[in-house]
Amino acid sequence: MNYGRLNADLIEELQSLLNIPVKYDEESLDRYSRDETAELKAVRPEVVTFPVSTEEVSEIMKFANRHLIPVTPRGAGTGLSGGAVPSYRGIVMSFEKMNRILEFDEANMMITVEPGVITGEIQKLADRHNLVYGGDPCSSESSSIGGNVAENAGGNKVMKYGPTGYHVYGLEVVLPSGEVTYFGGKRLKDVSGLDFVHLMVGSEGTLGIVTKITLRLLPKPKYSVALLVPYPDIDTAIAAVPGLMSGSGVVPTSLEFMDGSSIRAACSFLNIEFPYADAGAHLIIEVEGNSKDAVFDDYVKLGEAAMEAGGLEAFVADNRNTRDKLWKARKSIAEALAAISPVHSMEDVSVPMANIPKLIKRSEEIAKKRGLEMIAFGHAGDGNVHVTFIKGDLPQEEWDRNLPLAEKELFDETTELGGCISGEHGIGIKRKKYLASIVDEAQLDLIRGIKKAFDRNNILNPGKIVDL
Repeated sequence: MNYGRLNADLIEELQSLLNIPVKYDEESLDRYSRDETAELKAVRPEVVTFPVSTEEVSEIMKFANRHLIPVTPRGAGTGLSGGAVPSYRGIVMSFEKMNRILEFDEANMMITVEPGVITGEIQKLADRHNLVYGGDPCSSESSSIGGNVAENAGGNKVMKYGPTGYHVYGLEVVLPSGEVTYFGGKRLKDVSGLDFVHLMVGSEGTLGIVTKITLRLLPKPKYSVALLVPYPDIDTAIAAVPGLMSGSGVVPTSLEFMDGSSIRAACSFLNIEFPYADAGAHLIIEVEGNSKDAVFDDYVKLGEAAMEAGGLEAFVADNRNTRDKLWKARKSIAEALAAISPVHSMEDVSVPMANIPKLIKRSEEIAKKRGLEMIAFGHAGDGNVHVTFIKGDLPQEEWDRNLPLAEKELFDETTELGGCISGEHGIGIKRKKYLASIVDEAQLDLIRGIKKAFDRNNILNPGKIVDL
C-alpha cells in the first residue's frame, strides 16, 4: 500500500479539525512509537493527535481516508503486542483525553465510559456502589478500558468472571470511513442482526475505533479470602494445579502461579518481604462468596488440597490489607522484570489447564537449548502462561539469532498441546509472523476479508494481526 505522507499543509489541515494541538516534536514522536513490548523496534509516527469527542475521531478518519494516511489508535500504551504503535508512520490517535465516565446506571447495573478511562477507576466506582466490574487485568491501575476492549484483556479473575468481552454490552464505534455507528446496548439478550459487539472486542483496533463502551456490573461478593501456597519447586506447584479443583470440588475466583525468580524480582522491585521468598514457586488461590461459612469451607478445602499436592504451607489472607499485599506482588512482576532486565520477551501462550505442567517443562527445555534465561508466571486456573525469555549475559548477536528460534519452538509446542499463541495480549506486530503457523489459510482469508469489508483503504492500524 502506498500511503500518503503528512506535510506542513496537511498537518495544518488536520489541526484545524481538532481542539487540542497535535504533537510532532521529536520527544513526543519517540514516546508514542512504543508500548511495553520490550523487544520491538520502534516506528515513529508523523504526528500524534488527542481527540476529545466522537466527532473529532470521525473527522480524523475522514481526513485519513482523503489522504490515505494510516491511523494507529492508542490507549494508555501498556500493551504487550505492539498493537498500539505504528507500523507505517502516519497518525497516532491517543485517547488519553477521552477519559470521562459518561453514565453510571445503577438500576440496570451498567456503566458507560469513554475509552481513555483507566480500568481501575471503573473498579473503584463500582466498589463504592457495592458492585464489581469483573474485568481485572493485572495492569488495571495503568491500562485503559479501550485498550482492554481492543485486546479482550484477561486477568486474574477469568475463572469466575471471564475476560473483558464478557462484560461489554454496547459500543459506539467510528468506522474507518469516519461513519459513526452503535453496536449492542444495555440489553442482556440481543440477536437482532450479527454480534458486532464481540467481533469488535479483541479486534486490536483494526476494524473500528471504539469511542463509548457500555459495561455490565455485578453484585459485589460480601466475603473474599486469598491463600498463598509456596512449593519447593515449580514442577510441584504446576503439577498441583489440575487437581486442586477436582480434588476440592471448589472453583476458585483466581488461581495464579509465580515461579521463584519472578516472585523474587517483584519483592526486590517493591522492596518487600514475602513468605517463603526462597521457595521454587507460589500459588495464589482466591475464593469469594456471600456466605462467610461457605467461603471458609471453600478455602479450607482448597488449602488442604494444595498441601496434599506438596505445598509447604498455606497462608491465609482474610482481610483486604493482606490480600492487597499478595496481589501487589503478583501484579508487579511485569513491571519488576522491565526494571531489572529490560531486554526480554514476554509471551502469552494459553493451553488447556491440565497441560500446563507439560508446557512449563518444554519451555524450560527450549530456554536451555537456546542459551536463554527464563521465568514463568501467569493464570494457572485458565491455562494462560507468561513464559518470558530473558537475554541475561547472552551477547546481542546470539540473542537476536536465538530468540526467534525459541519463540517458534514454544509456539509449536503450545499448538501441539492444544493451545494458542496469545491468551490475552494479542497478536499485534509481535506475533503476526507466527499466526500462519497455527491458523489455517481458510481462516486467515476470513480475517483478511473481514478487515477489507470494514477498512477498504487499509488505513486503520495496518500491519497488525495479518498482512493484506
